[in-house]
Amino acid sequence: MASKFKERFTKEVVPALQKELGLKNVHQVPRLEKIVINMGLGEAVSDPKIIEGGVYTVTRISGQKPVVRTARKAISNFKLKEKAPIGVSVTLRRDKMYEFLERLIVAALPRVRDFRGVSGKSFDGHGNYTLGLKEQLIFPEVEYEKIGKPKGMNICIVTTAKNDAHAKALLVALGMPIRNQ
Repeated sequence: MASKFKERFTKEVVPALQKELGLKNVHQVPRLEKIVINMGLGEAVSDPKIIEGGVYTVTRISGQKPVVRTARKAISNFKLKEKAPIGVSVTLRRDKMYEFLERLIVAALPRVRDFRGVSGKSFDGHGNYTLGLKEQLIFPEVEYEKIGKPKGMNICIVTTAKNDAHAKALLVALGMPIRNQ
């Protein structure tokens, strides 16, 4: 069953964006391709239990088990060994992607203290948007007792937009509270 967010996207947002951006074909309208959630856990070098907290957090937030990322090479200054676990990441597509984005916009972002919208400068020039969060406790699914210490995460929203203006129009149409900058 498709989420209500995805249905609203196909029935309301796509025609509105096509008209707003002046596109002739409905297939030219920018769409969401995937959402990547990444949590760098550099402190896991000294305490391996931190990885378990990261896996728990990302699993609860995304509804999908993340991949544990390992170091590619050893760096003695950071006491980092090759193939040591240093982070977790998950890629969401299709229905899970829309469900996560809806929870992010409706439930999580309004819980950020002194929230005035997300930055409009976080586009990469190719139509993708990256959002950095300072702590995972803004998601209602995460229980404070099970995570130990709050950690930050990056959320990268990959779109099919050719430029940042089209990607920004897509995210605003989906309800992302972007500050005007």
